[in-house]
Amino acid sequence: MCDTMVALSPATGSGAVLFAKNSDRERNEAQFLDHRPAARHAPGGMVRCSYIEIPQVTETRPVLLSRPFWCWGAEIGANAAGVVIGNEAVFSRLLPPSREPALIGMDLVRLALERADTAEAAVGVIIDLLEAHGQGGDCGHLNEHFYDNAYLVADAGGAFVLETVGRFWVVERVARSRAISNALSIGRGAIWRASAGLIADATARGLCSGEADFDFAAAHLDPDRDAQSQGRARCSRATELLARQDGRVTVADMMANLRDHGAAAEGDASWHPARAAGRTICMHASGHDRRGQSTASMVSELQGDGRVLHWVTGTS
Repeated sequence: MCDTMVALSPATGSGAVLFAKNSDRERNEAQFLDHRPAARHAPGGMVRCSYIEIPQVTETRPVLLSRPFWCWGAEIGANAAGVVIGNEAVFSRLLPPSREPALIGMDLVRLALERADTAEAAVGVIIDLLEAHGQGGDCGHLNEHFYDNAYLVADAGGAFVLETVGRFWVVERVARSRAISNALSIGRGAIWRASAGLIADATARGLCSGEADFDFAAAHLDPDRDAQSQGRARCSRATELLARQDGRVTVADMMANLRDHGAAAEGDASWHPARAAGRTICMHASGHDRRGQSTASMVSELQGDGRVLHWVTGTS
């Protein structure tokens, strides 16, 4: 389970775009920083991702990846063009995630960073590859874990939320600040772009009468999985924190947001993760109920003049 957030220039104190993510993975799964330089590739070549091979492009950009040790892709990352991406596991009540090996969400994060020089272009890369190759395969380390993906993609010019179910997708353009977690969240009126056939499928299922009343999150969100992951609650908490800081969000605020243990822990000097109930933005493994924890974090400051600064952790 993960949490990702962004504050655009109108919401920040410095005018920079600020991006932050906690990567929550299994407690014994190492996640490390991996810098890959720019590279040129022979025409017609292939690239081996976590499970499948796909056609390689002729040139890939320099990238900084925070990735679980066993997979090709990344949970969080940035490229030399100032694009940053984080992904989230999400679940549909209508369409179960594919167990067939394909591209996993972490592969799509890395592929987009290697191939795009703007946030909007990165969204396009993910969409094109998703439609061409699909998503699927085990994303767990010691325990099987199958899921679809949501992405928060940003650069100094703006940010986008991309949410997917199978090969269906929707995109929202972020207006000021935004948080995503392990729950589909793009609602009625927020869709900027959508995949062909998505609304027709929802209409055929009796979920809407057409584009005007289509709500992607309401149609697909799995309430049982959300009760387990508490994705909507964590997204609501991150949204509340960003709203409190609106107009003056700083890098330190984003770091504090990633360390947040919920409203009940605010001002409580005796708080300890062993006694905590439920799941919070800063995740701690505990017993059988919470097998995962925040294994890596990243905060990025993206200035309009091209200056970029990243803060990253090398372990929990």
